[in-house]
Amino acid sequence: MPIKLGIPREKREGERRVALDPATAGRLQTLGVDILVERGAGDPAHIPDDSYSGVTVVPDAKALYAEADLVFKVQPPETDEIRLMRKGTVVAGFMLAHQNPEMVSAMVDGGITSFAIELVPRISRAQSMDVLSSQAAVAGYKAAIMGADLCPRFFPMLTTAAGTIRPAKVLVIGAGVAGLQAIATARRLGAMVDAYDVRAETREQIESLGAKFVDIDVKAEGEGGYARDLTEEERQLQQDKMAEFIGKSDVVISTAAVPGRPAPKIISRSMVDGMRPGAVIIDLAAESGGNCDVTRPGETVDHAGITVHGPLNVPSQVAFHASEMYAKNLFNFVHPMIHEGDWKPDWEDEVIAATVLTHDGEVRHGPTRKLIEGGGK
Repeated sequence: MPIKLGIPREKREGERRVALDPATAGRLQTLGVDILVERGAGDPAHIPDDSYSGVTVVPDAKALYAEADLVFKVQPPETDEIRLMRKGTVVAGFMLAHQNPEMVSAMVDGGITSFAIELVPRISRAQSMDVLSSQAAVAGYKAAIMGADLCPRFFPMLTTAAGTIRPAKVLVIGAGVAGLQAIATARRLGAMVDAYDVRAETREQIESLGAKFVDIDVKAEGEGGYARDLTEEERQLQQDKMAEFIGKSDVVISTAAVPGRPAPKIISRSMVDGMRPGAVIIDLAAESGGNCDVTRPGETVDHAGITVHGPLNVPSQVAFHASEMYAKNLFNFVHPMIHEGDWKPDWEDEVIAATVLTHDGEVRHGPTRKLIEGGGK
């Protein structure tokens, strides 16, 4: 029997993405996969049911989970969803296990095999599966748009009959995927852009996008493409130099985050106090606590005339294309595990071994197992 893939409507408030778009659905069907879509699953992303060809639309989540062998999710499954799943069901999507230990326990108890797609290793052959990068690109693009929207100044230089308007100054902190996309978008909007990252190798990427690299003479390359923690001396040097650049900026876009850990505090309250009236901070790290001391996750704060915006789930604001990119990541992830419509994972495969969270009634991911079992092996 061909494997049945279920696409539920996301339950979390404010989530507009869907885990499968029509084009990717067609690619899965060529692999012999039957697809079930919960009615209205794609509506928040402006992907109506009738845009999917050859799928079965089911009335609700109960009907979907009663038949699905494999489930694609965006947000981690909620406990009531897990209860509806049959033993042996496979779920792939964001799991964020460190935030959801009860969910992990429920999947273990229910005999659910789960893949935490955010754990895909950063190796060459897994780039096409990297949901963190694809969704960060959406967030970086949107951050520059938010900055332009909230800033009381034009981004581009304008020459008018009333005189010349100088371009806005934008500072991007963090030159990962989100930061680079923010730089590129701010530059396309005409702003003058400076950018900073503790990883010295990002200079070439920053300058290739037309921005100036802020050189603080602190190098903090870490494992997996992320930055290591700074020493106290390095942090103070960073703070002193950043205060100078932040004070001159009209918009600061902060993107420094490491998955599974609190965001580093880079922008102090005193730095915000030193900004020019009307300046804006877009803190893309708000979901993990924020890079700015003033940030309130999910809120827009007026701090003595400085706007500090802490948006949550930014990719969901560009739901159509974010869903399309996410679906392609999931397709590339599961493709090697599907053979003529059958589910045949190679558990020794590096990517599969790194991403499996629960399987056969056990927690397979080491750090999560320690979290759940209180230090067990």
